[in-house]
Amino acid sequence: MSFLAASVSAKAVAEIGTGAGVSGLYLLRGMAPDGVLTSVDFEAEHQRLAREAFAAAGIAPQRFRLITGSALEVLPRLIDHGYDLVFVDGDKVEYGEYLDEALRLVRPGGVIVFDNALWHDRVADPAQRDPQTTAIRDLITRVRNEESLRSLLIPLGDGLLAVQVAG
Repeated sequence: MSFLAASVSAKAVAEIGTGAGVSGLYLLRGMAPDGVLTSVDFEAEHQRLAREAFAAAGIAPQRFRLITGSALEVLPRLIDHGYDLVFVDGDKVEYGEYLDEALRLVRPGGVIVFDNALWHDRVADPAQRDPQTTAIRDLITRVRNEESLRSLLIPLGDGLLAVQVAG
């Protein structure tokens, strides 16, 4: 994550799914020293844990903004083309809707990254038809077929799908 943030000289990153703040820490490490991470999570407890992790790592409070709420309700309030990178690790069934929002949020030449792109090795197995697996497959197909997007499926861990928006 640090590499991806550094590769686009990220000053502004939006994150869907704060978790305990681990991905946020890596994003912040790769961002410009004055960069700001905006992280959205439905669970207030996740936000609390992330705030503690950021404080323990010595991250200044002005470098992050934690917003508690549904991503699909919060994201429309964020500025168009105001982000260098959008990292998505939210509800897998909503990945297509997150892509719509991320395409609006990220600047031309920016990157959108989806976690769990292999979804426990289920995506490659056509017999798997649960809603999460199907949504991820649909996302990958949509990204592959969109001429204004360049993508890379990184088979690390549970997979990352990195998407660059044409500049």
